[in-house]
Order: sequence, then structure tokens, then C-alpha cells
Amino acid sequence: MLIDGHGRTVDYLRISLTERCNFRCQYCMPEKPFSWVPKENLLTFEELFVFVKVAIDGGVTKIRLTGGEPLLRENLDGFIKMIHDYKPDIDLAITTNAFMLDKVAQRLKDAGLKRLNISLDSLQKDVKAKIVGRDVLDGVLKGIDKALEVGLGVKINMVPLKGINDVEILDVMNYCRERNIKIRFIEYMENEHATDSLQGMHGREILTKVKEKHTIKALGREGASPSFNYLLDGEYEFGLIDPHKHDFCESCNRIRLTAEGNLIPCLYFDEAMSIAESVKAGDIEGAAAVLGQVLKDKPKENRWTEEELEGREISKRAFYETGG
Repeated sequence: MLIDGHGRTVDYLRISLTERCNFRCQYCMPEKPFSWVPKENLLTFEELFVFVKVAIDGGVTKIRLTGGEPLLRENLDGFIKMIHDYKPDIDLAITTNAFMLDKVAQRLKDAGLKRLNISLDSLQKDVKAKIVGRDVLDGVLKGIDKALEVGLGVKINMVPLKGINDVEILDVMNYCRERNIKIRFIEYMENEHATDSLQGMHGREILTKVKEKHTIKALGREGASPSFNYLLDGEYEFGLIDPHKHDFCESCNRIRLTAEGNLIPCLYFDEAMSIAESVKAGDIEGAAAVLGQVLKDKPKENRWTEEELEGREISKRAFYETGG
């Protein structure tokens, strides 16, 4: 069992497979050129798997593959199969923008993938293009349909932004409700890589918008999930991810690994330790020692607060490197 310095069990590993992305979302990486870290700087899947085995043997039961956009990494299904073959009951998921998903969904499912989280911030072509920098909506919706068709579990993530997609909160929720997909609204997380003029919606503002047409009942958090769940009209469950709330970090059970081998204890903090040297040498004990130190150093909570943005620290973390 993996325990951090505050007594929390850590059983969830998020692996960013690449910082490359085919979108340029305003809240993530709008100004980043279409370039990428040289392939030789990235850990191979075989090297990543060295650490995956250390993590699983230590008690990790859930692995999520992120990016950038993880579907841009070649032979992704092979890496998924490596993990699945090592521990078939591992909860193995991907976070994706779904633009390329219709072509690979069946292959990923066959390799052992169980679930997907998909970003869908708008159902209007022009709004979606404004947010991500490209005309992509048709491809994203096709990817969602294909994932459902092949039997993958799907959740939808939406980041409501004032003056951009805030009027679509109910529309996107109804799209998900009709398909029996859970939606999770995510408060915009301030970071220095995002568009300066962005204004996110606070969780209470999102709930107020939902209450205009529906009744809701608070259900609470499910285990260590960051999502606070609600029941809509007594029959449909949706979630709200609110990192500014005081109790957001209380049951944090995750650590993050970048494609270059940096093990990160908290999404907000820039501090990290590298496992690259250890895994390249096949040094299991060395990788385990780095993991132990990162767990010991894992902070109690992030630096986001519910106060107004003025005076609040803004994260320097590039979410495209850590998967959000």
C-alpha cells in the first residue's frame, strides 16, 4: 500500500504520454507552437512500464493515460495491452479530446481499455472552434458515438467559460443525459499558459444555471473522486469538479508521471522528481525509492482558494504536460 506524508492512501496513477496536442484550447495551451519534445527525450513504453509495475505492485489500482492528446502517441494500444496483461483487473482509462477516437476505439477496447473521459465544451461548431482553435466538433461527436458503440465507458468533461459557452451548460447536459453519459462540469483552473481574458464559472454559478430548469439533490463525493455528485430530477447523476473548494484535497489519492519521467505529487505544484535514470537502467529499487520520496513530499492541499482571483496564486503548471 502506498501512503503519502499525510496518511492518505495513493492508489491512482496518471501518466501523461505526450505534451503534443492537435487542439489549442484557450484554457490550456492556446499560444503553444505546434512542436513537441523530441522523441528521444520521452520514455519509451517499455521504460514507462517499468515504473507502472512498481506502482501496481505498491498498490495502484487505477491508471489514467493523458497528454497532451494521448491518441497522438504511436502504438498506444500496445502499451494498454502491456498494462492489462500484467494486471487484467486494473481500472485503465484515457482522457482524450476524441477527435481521432472513431478510428482507434475498437483497437483500444480490445487491448484492455475500460473507460474514457472526453472533453466536450460546446455543441456549436463555431463556439467549439473558438475554444480549441479548429473546426473539430463533427469529429469529436463521431468519436463519442464510436466509443459507445464498442462498449467503452464514457464520461464527458465540460469547462464552462463566461461569455463563451456558459449558455450551453444545459444543452451539453441534455446531450449526455439522452445517451446515459455522466457529465462533469469543471471549474476553470487558472494557469499562466491560458488566455489572459478567460473567466471561468464558479461551481455555485454552474449549479444556479442548472437549477433554472431542474431540481437537484447533493449526493456528495464518491470515494476519493474529485467530483462532487448531484442527482438531477431524481434520476440523472452529474458531477462538479471544484478545485477551489476547501475540502477538494482531503482525500487526494493520485500522483502524476510525465512522458519525460518526472513524477509529480500534486497537479498545482511545480516540484517533481525524475524516475528517468532509474527506469532506463531497469533499476526497480531506484524507481521505488523516488516514488517513496515523492509520496513523502506530497503536499496536503493545493494553493487554490475560494477567494476572488485577485491575490490568489496562479499555477505555473503546464497542464498539457501533466494531463490536468
